[in-house]
Amino acid sequence: MTLRSNKVSDAAPAHPAGRPVEGSGDGVSIGLAGPADVGELQWLLESNAPSHGGTLTGEFPREKVERWVASGMPVVVARDVSGIAGVLFSAERSDASPVVAAMLHAWPGHSLAYVYGPVCIAACARGRRLPERLYAELRRLLPGREALLFIRRDNLASLRAHARLGMHQVAAFEHDGTSYVVLSDGAKAS
Repeated sequence: MTLRSNKVSDAAPAHPAGRPVEGSGDGVSIGLAGPADVGELQWLLESNAPSHGGTLTGEFPREKVERWVASGMPVVVARDVSGIAGVLFSAERSDASPVVAAMLHAWPGHSLAYVYGPVCIAACARGRRLPERLYAELRRLLPGREALLFIRRDNLASLRAHARLGMHQVAAFEHDGTSYVVLSDGAKAS
C-alpha cells in the first residue's frame, strides 16, 4: 500500500502520528483547535515553512504554536478521517511579530481589526475548498471584525484564493527584502 505524503519536500518533518493527512473529500468537519492539537498543527505548519520548500512566512516552533492556541483567539481547523487537514489562525493586533508589525504600519485597519493567518492546508487536502469553510467559521466567531493579512507578492495561488474569499488589496510593504501585499475583508467594526 502506498500512502500519499503531505510533505512539501523530502526534508519536511515526519507527521506526529506517522500518517498523512488524507480524506474522502466529504468527511470534513470544522471546529476549534485545542492544546492536544499543537503537535499536529506544528507539523502541518513546519511542513509548509520556507525551510521545507513551503510558502508560509516564518518558521513554527512548538512554543509559537502553543502560544497561538492558548491566546484566546480562534484557531479554526478542518478535520477529516486522518486528522487535521487545514488550519486558520487569528490573533489580536497587539500580538504582532516583526512582519505583522510592518503590515500594521502599512495598513492598521479598523479599531477592532484582527490578524488573519497563517492559513495552511495540507498538500493532499488542497482543492477541497477548505479555506472558504475555515474563513466562514472564523467570520462567525468574530462577527463584524475586519480581517487583516499579508501575502508574499509572488504567492499568486494564495492571492487568488483570498480574492475568492472577497478580500482585496489595501496596501503593500517590504520586510527583510521581501515584498508583501496587505489584504482586508473590509468588514466594519461595530
